[in-house]
Amino acid sequence: MEKESLDKIHIKNLEVFGNHGVFPEENKLGQKFLVNAVLYTSTREAGKTDDLTKSIHYGEVSHFITKYMMEHTFQLIESVAEQLAEALLLQFEHLKWIDLEIQKPWAPIGLPLESVSVEISRGWHEAFIATGSNLGDRGEYIRKGIEALAACKECVVEKESQLIVTEPYGVTDQPEFLNGMLQVRTLLSPIELLHKLNEIEAAAYRERKVHWGPRTLDLDIIFYDNQVIDIPQLTVPHVDMQNRQFVLEPLAELAPWYRHPILGKTVKELLISLENEN
Repeated sequence: MEKESLDKIHIKNLEVFGNHGVFPEENKLGQKFLVNAVLYTSTREAGKTDDLTKSIHYGEVSHFITKYMMEHTFQLIESVAEQLAEALLLQFEHLKWIDLEIQKPWAPIGLPLESVSVEISRGWHEAFIATGSNLGDRGEYIRKGIEALAACKECVVEKESQLIVTEPYGVTDQPEFLNGMLQVRTLLSPIELLHKLNEIEAAAYRERKVHWGPRTLDLDIIFYDNQVIDIPQLTVPHVDMQNRQFVLEPLAELAPWYRHPILGKTVKELLISLENEN
């Protein structure tokens, strides 16, 4: 769900006493902070049913913010904002996105200053990750890879496709693959997610000796929201996905409606087009 399509709940100027700052006396004596938060969710069901459990309890959020800031100590308000935003997103089921501002009134800089603040915007992202293996116990490597990803607190594996047996692509003189697809909800940025997937591959003794060569475990980001990313470390959508039936077939099982942000076609349309070519 896109942030722009969500409803908003505002918390304004929540006063919190905390021990955050670079100077030792700030950590020891503490000071007042002001917190502003915009909570993004869908309030429609709560509005229709008058049922608070279908929305976000802003009172509980306010108490959570207060408790978190009182029980933790950070030098930087950047860290306060980052860590608190993540904690809130992990704690509250209906919270999809948050704009969070931490204000520090009368910051000790030796000048007349009303306040300084840090404002960030963080939320859940949707990613589709292709899985593959053609060495050893292929199914076990994939299963352990999925378990490792699910164990990451910033990732939720929401759906898994069936695994299919496929012929090798590119370098054909190698064993058959098992391939599948994951639908994942994540707080990680694209690069952070890539690094996490690389860590999981390395734990499965993945070696990158031959391009398109045999591997114990392959985890590739196919889609990340509707973003188009083209940097040296990462290209999203996956540059060759429209030519790979072993990607499109399990992806179509999970999200046939998902539209390629560059090609403008749905996954199902891309799969049908590829099948017609073959």
